Amino acid sequence: MKEHPKFGPAGNSRLFYDKGFKKTEDAPAYLNEMGLDAYEYQCGRGVRINEAAFARLRENAVKNGISISLHAPYYISLSSSEEEKRLNSVNYILDSARAVHLLGGNRIVVHSGSCSKMSREQALSLAKDTLAAALRALEENNLSHIRICPETMGKVNQLGTLDEVIELCTLSESMLPCIDFGHLNARSFGNMQTYEQFDLALKKVESKLGRERLKEFHSHFSKIEFTKPGGEKKHLTFEDENFGPSFIPLSELIYKYDLHPTFICESAGTQDIDSLAMKRMYEDNFKSK
Repeated sequence: MKEHPKFGPAGNSRLFYDKGFKKTEDAPAYLNEMGLDAYEYQCGRGVRINEAAFARLRENAVKNGISISLHAPYYISLSSSEEEKRLNSVNYILDSARAVHLLGGNRIVVHSGSCSKMSREQALSLAKDTLAAALRALEENNLSHIRICPETMGKVNQLGTLDEVIELCTLSESMLPCIDFGHLNARSFGNMQTYEQFDLALKKVESKLGRERLKEFHSHFSKIEFTKPGGEKKHLTFEDENFGPSFIPLSELIYKYDLHPTFICESAGTQDIDSLAMKRMYEDNFKSK
């Protein structure tokens, strides 16, 4: 049986609240009714575990067939020149792993950090050391089943090109790349939009990390405004016609290569509506066959 990609939003949309929902534990039923099957819990500003609320969200996710992932705190800096910040980042990753485990998920998305005060090679080396320490911490705390997903980043001075994220993922087969195609488009000033450009990215993942990890990679997708020379400026919605990327060529490749990644939409306020749009774009490939 063909396994299909999962689609869902990062956090709760405007429509979720406009419909009268107030608690995140209600998100799984809401998303299931829309026809979605993934949800990324947001801990960007810190991990705050409420075991009772997490248990309700987990139960509702299982009941409604919603796959849970978690975005770790934004202030994680794997590549900081300050050892204390790197050690703190290990603890933040450990906290995130505990949280997603309680939520019934097994993926945490992690920002790689900055390389503005050092060479990219130095930043990558520090990030690998920090992640290696984080992997040891997960093992020591019986959380080695949690998959760390380093994210490709949208600003030019951030660590997080596709090549850099792939290199980070060579540390352990448990790790998956979080490929944010909007970020890659922003940091390359519009050079992640065509069928050929998406194809090259996917083939690069397969070449370095293997077919199995390509099949199940994690992804963020949204249209993102960018400026030169900095890169990412702000997240947009799918209604924007000035900035990309379009999901259509990527959906064709996901279908062609029989991949089943998880796509989390980070559109500005319309992340659920745009998630559904992505799912329909993907479904158009096999409806026409």
